[in-house]
Amino acid sequence: MRKILVLLILLAAPVLTGHGPAWAAPVSLIAGSAGATPVPDTFSDPAMEGRARNLQRQLRCLVCQGESIDESGAALAGELRHLVRQQMAEGRSDQQIKDYLSARYGNFILMKPPLEADTYFLWAAPFLVLIGAAGVAMFVVGKARKAAAENPPDLP
Repeated sequence: MRKILVLLILLAAPVLTGHGPAWAAPVSLIAGSAGATPVPDTFSDPAMEGRARNLQRQLRCLVCQGESIDESGAALAGELRHLVRQQMAEGRSDQQIKDYLSARYGNFILMKPPLEADTYFLWAAPFLVLIGAAGVAMFVVGKARKAAAENPPDLP
């Protein structure tokens, strides 16, 4: 049993340090639950830990931009996770933490930015891309139909 535990810990080491293959992530969960010492940046209270993870999923990594700070392995995301947990430990609410980070980094840090004058483009961009793609498709189809009408195929 001890050999298996040592093997699991050795396999999990690259994942725990932020390096390693994706298949090793479940191993790190097993090996991480075997130790009695919590990771320094976690709450011992499961409710607070759940709240922290939920809040971290709502904040965008400014380096990766497509990932939340909960998912990202970037150094800045780690610092932001630490900042979130520090402010939670000081008794601030989720909204107060979001407001603080928005004031510091702008609304872009929020995975779901509020609909305001300076975020209209963020909300409209997907629709503008779809409308543009539909316009290009209609242009190409129209041009193909016109070419087919002007040059009918020769039948034997």
